Amino acid sequence: MGTIQLKQITKTFENTQVIPPLDLTINDGEFVVFVGPSGCGKSTLLRLIAGLEDVSSGDIQINDKNVTHSPPSERGLAMVFQSYALYPHMTVRKNIAFPLKMAGMDQARIKEKVDSAAEVLNLTQYLDRRPGQLSGGQRQRVAIGRAIVREPRAFLFDEPLSNLDAALRVNMRREIIDLHRDLKTTMIYVTHDQVEAMTMADKIVVLNGGVIEQVGSPLELYSKPRSRFVAGFIGSPKMNFFPGKIIGNEAYEVGVRPEHLSVVHEAGDMSGIVKSAEHLGSDTYIRVEVEGADEINVRISGDAEIHYGNTVQLKVAGPIHTLDQTGLVTSN
Repeated sequence: MGTIQLKQITKTFENTQVIPPLDLTINDGEFVVFVGPSGCGKSTLLRLIAGLEDVSSGDIQINDKNVTHSPPSERGLAMVFQSYALYPHMTVRKNIAFPLKMAGMDQARIKEKVDSAAEVLNLTQYLDRRPGQLSGGQRQRVAIGRAIVREPRAFLFDEPLSNLDAALRVNMRREIIDLHRDLKTTMIYVTHDQVEAMTMADKIVVLNGGVIEQVGSPLELYSKPRSRFVAGFIGSPKMNFFPGKIIGNEAYEVGVRPEHLSVVHEAGDMSGIVKSAEHLGSDTYIRVEVEGADEINVRISGDAEIHYGNTVQLKVAGPIHTLDQTGLVTSN
């Protein structure tokens, strides 16, 4: 089992509190993603769970056991870092086997576990190579293999794909998702990339300034964000915000996603001038300057003949999220 509970956890560096009192429960077998902008506290929170940072106050429980002051080696967790942290002079086999060797496991059992992990990760043919002979994606799989053989209660991933190019990131996302389905082990994954969060998570924890803004499934956060921050952070391109009066709404401010606006030939809810058009094949993204509002992003069909300088009529064709002056959101 890999149930993790944080109870009124705080973290202070010198006189600066980076994690205010925080409660969170991660259920056994869940894939949970911590997401937020740089400096929001997501990596610090992960390191507190791992035991790599000391908590300032509060309790951490793993499977109902208080591990707040336990060293990392006694928590039963395995961490995969952004930098891979492989030994360059060791073969892939020896890198994966290293934690088992340090634990004093017998050679036959080590070989069995390494071979099994290599098969799961498609690394069997690379076991005799060194990290310098592998691609970035293969090195990341070796780092994951080293974590798998420990059979941890939970895997902790700290932005593991940020060093990879775009195509490799997509492939590795799929591999980690498949791995979670196969192992059924709790995984906590830190990223600043909301696309990674949306595509990988069972549950997303959105952090802002060390505070949990919202916890929920990807679709819940997308359809029913509770704050302006979550509404603007989740979704790509991000949600548009403008005064409600522009479309005859009495709300202080409204939010409408780019895909919930359409270009119409008759009079729309608002009009504006196209400042840019990005034709991406299946979709076209246009940026429209509307009087009384910030520039508005619109996602339309890829074959739309719309270009810079065109005047367009826009109509709201989907949910409207209304905001009050405090930034709280009501989703219609």
